[in-house]
Amino acid sequence: MHIEFFTLFPGFFDSPLTNAIFQRACDKGLVSFDVHNIRDYTHDKHHITDDYPYGGGAGMVLKPEPIFEAVEAALVGHNEAERYAVVLMTPQGRPFSQAAACRLAGYDRLLFICGHYEGVDERVRTHLATEEISLGDYVLSGGELPALVVADSVMRLIPGVLGSIESTCEESHTAGLLEYPHYTRPSEFRGLRVPEVLLSGHHVEIAKWRHQESIRRTLVRRPDLLNGAPLSPSDRRLISILEAEMLTGGGQLSP
Repeated sequence: MHIEFFTLFPGFFDSPLTNAIFQRACDKGLVSFDVHNIRDYTHDKHHITDDYPYGGGAGMVLKPEPIFEAVEAALVGHNEAERYAVVLMTPQGRPFSQAAACRLAGYDRLLFICGHYEGVDERVRTHLATEEISLGDYVLSGGELPALVVADSVMRLIPGVLGSIESTCEESHTAGLLEYPHYTRPSEFRGLRVPEVLLSGHHVEIAKWRHQESIRRTLVRRPDLLNGAPLSPSDRRLISILEAEMLTGGGQLSP
């Protein structure tokens, strides 16, 4: 996969792209990166990329010309057989999710437009971007951090980027539930013991416990996820039991 970032602040990417999962993916030859400075595609001596909004109002808006030209220049000679998406990071986009990460992981090339100020000219959204993504119902000062978050989430789904494909199979949101609790050595720390089932070596019982704890944690922390989760009849019976425990326990159920 080839991932590109279009930004006013290319230096922002220097450290992230040379560390952790970004560097590992690059070293393995599974992902490559380019960072494009939108200012390089201006045609005035001051390299102006923004202007006042038509109709008045606070703040500045990123101009369409340099963004269009930057993306179009990057796509010159593009292999038609390769699938690509032009992703505009915006608070008005569709909320990002694990399902969206899985879908984006199917592309050969991702181009992220990182907005700033009051946003980008609407023509960028309607005639250049193919995707609009938001990380949540809040506003950040720019699209660089959100673009890196999405890129990280997508990259780790590419086979070979992580050490084991199993690392992504049981993570939170992959199966519609939050992930179960994890423990490691020592088995007892300050009087706090690891659940005995995890020390038993009984893999069937361990898998059962983990699944039940995923359901318990989801019910407590994100009950909204249960509406779309693939639940079996036994799962639903467990939820009924846990909900009854919550009622008798004054609404408390350890997550």
